[in-house]
Amino acid sequence: MSRSDLPAMTRALEVFLRPPLAVMTRRDYRGVENLPTEGGFVLAPNHNSHIDPILLARFLLDVGLVPRYLAKEGLFTHKVTGPIVRGADQIPVLRYTDAAANVLGPTEDAVRAGKPVIIYPEGTITRDPEAWPMSGRTGAVRVALATGAPLIPVCQSGAQDV
Repeated sequence: MSRSDLPAMTRALEVFLRPPLAVMTRRDYRGVENLPTEGGFVLAPNHNSHIDPILLARFLLDVGLVPRYLAKEGLFTHKVTGPIVRGADQIPVLRYTDAAANVLGPTEDAVRAGKPVIIYPEGTITRDPEAWPMSGRTGAVRVALATGAPLIPVCQSGAQDV
């Protein structure tokens, strides 16, 4: 991936966020060899803090991938986060509605176009005080099955401490 392949907003966020993340966090990436080198795929990480999507994005950028998330629709309509998530080519989800399933079409299209897509199976940040995952939803599996793309589980730890 070249830097020019990144959406402009993703490049801007990377420039803005990388320095403080380098000071506040320590990277310990394991299993990078399990990521496909070409074609789309679905990442299914645990979701234990508001900052873990940023840290997972840093990981993906470090290994040469463009992060693309399914994100709650409210982030897209908010006056601050809306332009950011839209400009970074993220995919909105109308959670807790019948329309939530409609996101699978655009998500499958992104995976078929060779893009990695991040789907938090829990659909929200864990409510467990010790950060254990909650029951998952089926979206990540359904996208992987519909596209034939790999489904890769990801465990993040430490983001809840930032």
